[in-house]
Amino acid sequence: MKRKDLFHHITRWFSENMEIAETELHYDSPFHLLIAVILSAQCTDKRVNMYTPAIFLRFPAPEDLAQASFDEVFGMIKSISFPNNKARHLIGMAQKLVNDFGSTVPSEPELLETLPGVGRKTANVIASVIYDKPVIAVDTHVYRVSRRIGLSDGKTVEAVERDLTNGFAPELRPKAHHWLILHGRYVCTARKPKCNSCGLKEYCREYISITSHSDASPA
Repeated sequence: MKRKDLFHHITRWFSENMEIAETELHYDSPFHLLIAVILSAQCTDKRVNMYTPAIFLRFPAPEDLAQASFDEVFGMIKSISFPNNKARHLIGMAQKLVNDFGSTVPSEPELLETLPGVGRKTANVIASVIYDKPVIAVDTHVYRVSRRIGLSDGKTVEAVERDLTNGFAPELRPKAHHWLILHGRYVCTARKPKCNSCGLKEYCREYISITSHSDASPA
């Protein structure tokens, strides 16, 4: 199947079967989503959501977090992965928001990436979720699912992002990011993908390859 046709089928299936696709991180403002996404690096959304209500209450605005001490922030996130680095990043991010961006979370990924703790993936998440920018954030789920299905042959995050950006229409990219994340989180899991119950298996390159080899094996 040509990749253009594959994107068409995948888009149609998700549009029909996952009408609502959005981040599972809880937040009430762009600033608080930025905090949550930074904390979610190599950590589950579920775990981050356990701690962010207290963090959001204590730091409602960038000015509050910018003046916080390392020990205070560390104490609130010490049960989340890499708390030392994340505490420093959160404080530095808030300080830069206050000093360089008038306490407003920027909308452009390039500007977001200038913030401490914000890489390309985090920048694209914020730009797409908050500002509906036509960008796709590639995390481990998106990378895995895209390569398994055949949406990309890219061997780097950047290469996969380019393929997905080229394959999905601009207006669909923010939602496509969540389609693939949620599918990877609950169906196309890393160790034991639920292929038998997957609605995409008839289009999935890896599933088709595995089943065709199985059918061709001698009895």
